[in-house]
Amino acid sequence: MPNLLISKKLPDSVLRAAADRYDVTLRDTEASMTEVEVTSALGAYDAILPTLGDQFTGDAIRACDVVRCKVIANFGVGYNHIDVETAKARGIAVSNTPGAVTDATADIAMTLILMTARRAGEGERLVRAGKWTGWQPTQMLGLHVSGKTVGIIGMGRIGQAIAHRCKAGFGCKIVFANRSTKVVNGAQQLASPEDVARIADVVVVATPGGAQTRHLIDRNFLTAMQSHAILVNISRGDVIDEAALVSALQEGQLAGAGLDVYEEEPVVPQALIDMEHVTLLPHLGTAALDVREGMGMMALANVNAFFDGKQPPNLV
Repeated sequence: MPNLLISKKLPDSVLRAAADRYDVTLRDTEASMTEVEVTSALGAYDAILPTLGDQFTGDAIRACDVVRCKVIANFGVGYNHIDVETAKARGIAVSNTPGAVTDATADIAMTLILMTARRAGEGERLVRAGKWTGWQPTQMLGLHVSGKTVGIIGMGRIGQAIAHRCKAGFGCKIVFANRSTKVVNGAQQLASPEDVARIADVVVVATPGGAQTRHLIDRNFLTAMQSHAILVNISRGDVIDEAALVSALQEGQLAGAGLDVYEEEPVVPQALIDMEHVTLLPHLGTAALDVREGMGMMALANVNAFFDGKQPPNLV
């Protein structure tokens, strides 16, 4: 049996399936793999199944003198924590799990849109604190989402799933910015992210993470947003310049934000925690059992294909 390192506990069904075919080592910690651990693991295991936060940096990969690992099967669609080019240069195949995460992540985007626009988190805190005095005609007025303009930054699978939900379910007008030209039925592509920011009532960030998109949502973008608009991020935390976002929210440049990811995750700035008009979720994008099972089985399918002498179906 090839030996397989799994960096964090996965659903039991996935672990059983892995154990049927591989000599599995499961790390007994919730902490992400450090660069030192990564270097050691690359020399000790035939395959590694990592996830978000594991430090598969270029330095960590280059530091391994003799690479035993042949495939890194990432548990997740985003792989900006893996230096893919360096891995390939060392003869390591890298795969991910697209498709399995699309609908669940789009659903969390809708959750954040509605919670932030309708001030649901703030309202729940009011009730739980025993401070609600009863219905009033002008109490906690929020943004009515139906019929509004939704701007999407990054029109991949997830972006398109969000667009479909907003248009079909809420009658929204959809505009978007994307690195390449893309034709999406019922949506209008604009020339730049800032063009989207200027006209959207709701902006959803759904672009991949990585060096090319780090701080894509910066002070200029936030300044371009309408003061009644809200910003939602379900991509990667560092796509947004978090310090600039805090300043923009404090200065009233936008009405609110809904965040599932953070720049220094799991650290969340106290300034964001203190703001009532910000919705904060603990990276729940794919947090449903059947979705996580699907992701795990897809990651294993990539490993299985490799050791069967085939190309992994989700090679990156």
